[in-house]
Amino acid sequence: MLHSDIYKNILENVFEGVYFVDAKRKILFWNKGAERITGYSSSDVTNSFCYNNILNHVDISGKELCLDGCPLQASIADGKVRGAFVYLSHKDGHRVPVTIQTIPIEENNEIIGAVEVFKDESNNDSVIIKDMAILRELSLYDQLTGLPNRRYTNNFLQSRKNEQLLLNIPIGVLFMDIDHFKKINDTYGHEVGDEILQMISKVFTSTVRSTDLIGRFGGEEFIGVFCGVNREVLNTIAEKIRMLVEKSYIKKDNEQIIVTISIGATMIEKIDTIEEALKRADKLLFKSKNNGRNQVTSG
Repeated sequence: MLHSDIYKNILENVFEGVYFVDAKRKILFWNKGAERITGYSSSDVTNSFCYNNILNHVDISGKELCLDGCPLQASIADGKVRGAFVYLSHKDGHRVPVTIQTIPIEENNEIIGAVEVFKDESNNDSVIIKDMAILRELSLYDQLTGLPNRRYTNNFLQSRKNEQLLLNIPIGVLFMDIDHFKKINDTYGHEVGDEILQMISKVFTSTVRSTDLIGRFGGEEFIGVFCGVNREVLNTIAEKIRMLVEKSYIKKDNEQIIVTISIGATMIEKIDTIEEALKRADKLLFKSKNNGRNQVTSG
């Protein structure tokens, strides 16, 4: 029993998220790391079942693994250790990228449950995070979302364009707009609209690399700048962002408010000015809107 208490104390305080389920997938243990990464306290989830879709794991394609393809359930079924990269749903509604490992637990040659260990893979080294103090000082960030504002985004684009001309580094740009945002404000009020903007911004910051940037261009419009990518990779990034926004939400009076975004994606050619590339991306965005929204149009 002493050893059991020691192990439990160790698991309770490790940095990664750790939780244990029994053979029926009832959650019996939820550590501080899991609380920190997900926003759910131990009391929120203990004695509930993981198939209640609390974390609502989705893979890169948007497939909901808790409903079909749960690694934890598979490990309980066949006794094999599994690993995966997924996006879990934070208590606040936004998506968090994590790597997970599921480990079956045996007792007397019988599988009695499994442990899932998960690590937050949010890119805390992104330019948005690293430069936040500088952005505040120079008034180059958006106060509501914490993202770089239009001025900083334009400066970043110009710097990347200069690098393209000198070093031939390819640049992809995304023009993104929240679908039916006016209707959201009219229906729920501007306070909810602001919460939507903040939620989406958290999704954005979880997707960018240290060489990338997503900034708020104005209202419900955002610009993404991605360096060293080709058209196929840019489209993959755009689809991932679109899917993660669609799979996120905010809660208001026990209602989950879900929004979608439309995206225009284009590569900045060496002969393009920044203005020409943004106009092309904007036109592609409107094609996404006109074709039904919640989609990516590239060109």
